[in-house]
This record gives sequence, C-alpha cells and structure tokens, in this order.
Amino acid sequence: MSFLVYAIYAVVLDQPRPRAFSQGLTILAAASAFAQQLFLFHHHSADHMGIEGQYHKLLQLVIFVSLLTTLMGIALPKSFLVSFVRSSSIAFQGVWFILMGYMLWTPSLIPKGCSLHEEEGHQVVRCSSDLALDRAKSLVNIEFSWCLVGITIFVMSLYLILDGVYGENIEYLGLTTKDQAEEDGE
Repeated sequence: MSFLVYAIYAVVLDQPRPRAFSQGLTILAAASAFAQQLFLFHHHSADHMGIEGQYHKLLQLVIFVSLLTTLMGIALPKSFLVSFVRSSSIAFQGVWFILMGYMLWTPSLIPKGCSLHEEEGHQVVRCSSDLALDRAKSLVNIEFSWCLVGITIFVMSLYLILDGVYGENIEYLGLTTKDQAEEDGE
C-alpha cells in the first residue's frame, strides 16, 4: 500500500509545473515506503527464529540498503553511484523474494531435516533438531551470498556493456519536465 501511495504522489509531484522541492519530496515518499517495508518485514515474520526468520533477516538487510540509498538520494539527487546501488538493491529484493517463495514452499527444496507443517492456518518450515536448523540457516546464508555475487556480476556486466555502448557519458540525469529543462538551459 505504501508503494501505491508513493506512486500516486510521484505522479502528482512530477506534473509539468515547476516546483522547487518536488523531486526531494518524491524521493522522501519512496523512502517512507521502504521504511514501512522494513518495519513490516521486521515485525511480521511468523517465526523469527527458524529458517523463515533467517530469510527475512537477510531481506531486511537488502531493504535497509534500499532505504539508505533512497535517503541519500535526497541530498545527492544527481549521484550516479547512489542511484546505481539503489537500483541494484531493488533488483536484489525482487530476486530474493522469488527465491524465498521457491525455497520455503517447495517441499523438494526444503533443507534436509526440515519440513513443511500446517500451523494456525498457514504453512511453516520446521526443523527436526537444532543441528538441522543450523544447517538450514547456513544454507540460506550461502544462498544469499550466491545471490549477492550473481546480482553483482549482472549489474556490473550491464554497466560495462552500457558504458561500451554509450562511452564516457556516465553523468546521471534524472527525468526532467519541459519547464525544468528550460530553466537549466538545456
């Protein structure tokens, strides 16, 4: 819901009327959406101690990077690096959500010693022993590390390809309205 509110305000604030603070306010709305997402994932997990909790803990780390770089975007709106890291972390969130879905609710992908159980109307992964739980959490950490390496390889390769196509023009330019372009003399 918070991302819908952000999207609505982004459309309204980006109308072709010059406003001094519209870009900063749009980014602030995005930051509040990421803050709410972080809050929800911190407090909603059905099991903070199990394998689901480990997935959510690592997801919170990625959401925090998205939130931090979004807040940095208010002070540094033309920073390519801030925008690049934010975009990469948002892509990472999407990939991690998909992996979580497959790994937590596909019985054949659940780690050895753990299984799906029906509890209070929803399915939860439970491990048969502390050793099995530690092993499962270690596998989640390895999966996160591999995912981080994969995302890094992808975004850096994409950057190198685009740099080869577009050359030395790596200056970050946000979308501007016609009025803003005229004000900047472009």
